[in-house]
Amino acid sequence: MNATKPNGKFITFEGGEGSGKTTQISHLANRLSAHGIEVITTREPGGAPGADSIRSLLVSGATNKWDPVSEVLLLYAARREHLNQTIRPALAKGAWVLCDRFADSTMAYQGYGHGISQEFIREVHSSVVGEFGPDLTLLLDIPVTIGIARANARNTDIRSGEDRFERMDTNFHERLRTGFIDIAAHEPSRVNIIDADSTPEAVAKAVWHVVESKLLLGGNQ
Repeated sequence: MNATKPNGKFITFEGGEGSGKTTQISHLANRLSAHGIEVITTREPGGAPGADSIRSLLVSGATNKWDPVSEVLLLYAARREHLNQTIRPALAKGAWVLCDRFADSTMAYQGYGHGISQEFIREVHSSVVGEFGPDLTLLLDIPVTIGIARANARNTDIRSGEDRFERMDTNFHERLRTGFIDIAAHEPSRVNIIDADSTPEAVAKAVWHVVESKLLLGGNQ
């Protein structure tokens, strides 16, 4: 993994709708910048011109707009562009990349949420991404009903029309929350669960504790 990102660090934020990823990425970016670290913030799907075009296809419209297998293929097409045009170049120049969603979201949403074969997703991942992966993942965990209520109150996705996944039923969101927790259980050294049902300041403090202990004080900077 070090061969693909010799200088920078790749940190991903995962979680269900309304978990506060955007807010926490901003908090962490500011704190890392204060430590003299160059930070790039990005998101999926999106993060590069071609990937942004695919994003518009995925996050708006009817909830049954796409077959779930088609969703996986579109997501990995976008991810390939994102990696090649944004993430890898930033890491190569020594920047720390903070990404709102990455491959864990595909496994949670399309694998656990929609029931697509996890082996199929892993095979696509291996072909498109290879062995590249995050140095650290922060999973912002929040009860589904609270997260959806937060997302609806925020209302920005509704105004922009990017609320396709938010409008999926509660059972879907419960399955993907279970998926995220299961992913974390299988990769505890990479994925750190953060209780997001708290104030933004308390969550930011918990996020910083993990980042500081694992990537700064741990001697991996």
